[in-house]
Amino acid sequence: MTPASTDLPAPLKALVGRADEALARVLPGEELPPADLHKAMRYAVLGGGKRLRPLFVYAAGHALGCDGTILDAPACAVEIIHAYSLVHDDLPAMDDDDLRRGRPTCHIVFGEAMAILAGDALQALAFEILAVSPGDDDDAPRRIAMLRALGAACGAEGMAGGQAFDLSGVGRRLSLEELERMHAYKTGALIRASIRLGALAAGCDDDATLERLDRYGHAVGLAFQVRDDILDIEGESAVIGKTAGKDAAADKPTFPSIIGLDASRARLTTLVEEALEAIAPLGRHGEWLADLARYSALRGH
Repeated sequence: MTPASTDLPAPLKALVGRADEALARVLPGEELPPADLHKAMRYAVLGGGKRLRPLFVYAAGHALGCDGTILDAPACAVEIIHAYSLVHDDLPAMDDDDLRRGRPTCHIVFGEAMAILAGDALQALAFEILAVSPGDDDDAPRRIAMLRALGAACGAEGMAGGQAFDLSGVGRRLSLEELERMHAYKTGALIRASIRLGALAAGCDDDATLERLDRYGHAVGLAFQVRDDILDIEGESAVIGKTAGKDAAADKPTFPSIIGLDASRARLTTLVEEALEAIAPLGRHGEWLADLARYSALRGH
C-alpha cells in the first residue's frame, strides 16, 4: 500500500487488502512455467498501488446493495488491466520511465521483451477472469455486458486511444478540450468501466442509474488526472511513487501547463462537485463513492 492510501476511510482501506489478496490468488504462481513471465506479471501487479480501480468496483457494487465475493472478479480484472497499461506505458517507446509505485519499472527488472509479454498476458488474464467469474449459470448477458465494458475501456476509444493522443500531443499546445478528451480516454475510460462493472456485477440494469454513475466516473476520472498533473509539479517521487517532474521535462501537455496551477485547482474542485452531484440520488448508499471522489482530488496531501 502506498503512503497516499492512508488517507482512505477505514472501510475502503480494508478493501485495499481484500483486493490485494484476491489479486494474489488469480495471478499465476511463480513456480509454474514459464516462470520468468509469471514473475514479471506478479511483479507488475503486486507489491504496491492504490487499488483505486478495484475500490470503484466495490464502492459501486456496495451502493447498489452488493458486497459479496461476486465483486472480486471485476475488481481484479480492472486492476490487472491497469497494471498491464502501466507496464507498457513505462517502456522506452512510450513514457520511458524507470520508477513506478516506488520500485524499478517492470522492463528495468525483467527486460523490455519480457515486460511486453507480461503486459500482453495480463490483458488476456483480465478477460479470462471476467469470463469465468462466479455467478448464476444463466447470467451470460451480464458477463457479456461486463466483457464489453472492459474491452471498450482498453481499445481505441479507451486507454490505447488516449495513449495515442498523449504521444501525438508531446511538444505541442493542446486546447483544454483536447486535453480533457485525451484523459477521458487514457485515464477516465478505465475508471468509468470500473464503476460500471461494479454496478453490472450488482445486477443493475437501470439506465438512469448507470447514466448517473457514468457521469460520476467521467468527473472523477478527470479529477484524478488533474490531481496527477498537480502532483507532477508539487509532489515528491518517494511519496507519489513515480518520477516527479517527468511530464514537464518531457514537454507533455498537462492541466497546469495549459490553464495554470490555480485554474487547475479550481477545475479540480468543480469536478469533485460534479461527481458528488451525480451520485446524490444514491443518498447514504453512495458514501464510499463520495469518499473516493474526495480522495481522488486530495491524495498526496
